[in-house]
Amino acid sequence: MSTTILAIESSCDETSASVCVEGKILSNHIANQSVHEKYGGVVPELASRAHLQNIVPVVDIALKVAGCTLADIDAIAFTQSPGLIGSLLVGAQFAKSLSLALDKPLIAVHHMQAHVLANLISEEKPVFPFLCLTVSGGHTQIVLANAPLDLKVIGESIDDAAGEAFDKTAKLLGLPYPGGPLIDKYAKLGDPLKFKFAEPQIPGLNFSFSGLKTSVLYFLQKQEPGFIAQNLNDLCASIQYTIVNILIKKLKKAVEQTGVKQVCIAGGVSANSGLRNALKQAGEKYGWQTFIPAFEYCTDNAAMIAITAHYKYLAGEFAELDASPSARAEW
Repeated sequence: MSTTILAIESSCDETSASVCVEGKILSNHIANQSVHEKYGGVVPELASRAHLQNIVPVVDIALKVAGCTLADIDAIAFTQSPGLIGSLLVGAQFAKSLSLALDKPLIAVHHMQAHVLANLISEEKPVFPFLCLTVSGGHTQIVLANAPLDLKVIGESIDDAAGEAFDKTAKLLGLPYPGGPLIDKYAKLGDPLKFKFAEPQIPGLNFSFSGLKTSVLYFLQKQEPGFIAQNLNDLCASIQYTIVNILIKKLKKAVEQTGVKQVCIAGGVSANSGLRNALKQAGEKYGWQTFIPAFEYCTDNAAMIAITAHYKYLAGEFAELDASPSARAEW
């Protein structure tokens, strides 16, 4: 008899629900929150309220698309950490309520582990062990995946995340929130070698992006009025090139240290065309086998929670009803 899992993701400003049957994703519905745009970033209180409004219709749509009802569900999964605590609470309490009402097991999922396992959703997937460069607004990590539930962080940012670097440098350029996708858009029209910005030299496999942000700030402060508007495409291309170069260099070092040549990317920034192209080029140059999730599985989504919950279900890793969400949690 097949196992059907309903998964809920609410770690930041996307409310998402997904239905997974025997490891196959049948639906993945996401409701975005445009309310944050005018504030230049996510406002936690507004995000929580929006989740409260969205979660019932989002779950309803996910069930209908999958062609099932709550009576067909065998387990309920939710994002436990990390994330905005108010947003996490909405998803967690909703999942717990369903678990209690339906008398079905509860599965708590770590958001960053789920990003890595998003690479297992598609038919073309890596085999273990593989390396995953996980890049989002709040995290930048290199993960060694030995098995679905055996994931080890072997490198991470010691300050800003790469996604944060994209958004904050975009703000310096006067671009609206979220700025990362706009940098990607304008970078396609510019010269990536026109301007040179700092690449912090951090030993080992860890990253740093605060120095890059400062480098861009000081560079722009020295320019004449109108400089940004006249050079926007080249500035975006150069910033993106620098961030991507930092990421790929560390990934190359990780391959050399581990000998693992199955290489993936994950997280919101893995939707960036510059990073996707750079990974493909590195794979061709160094003999890696590379994997990139579909766009819908790059940003925060419940399908990645569902696929992770599938493996936790098989392993019998269930949560108690008193499982508490956490803004920050170790793997």
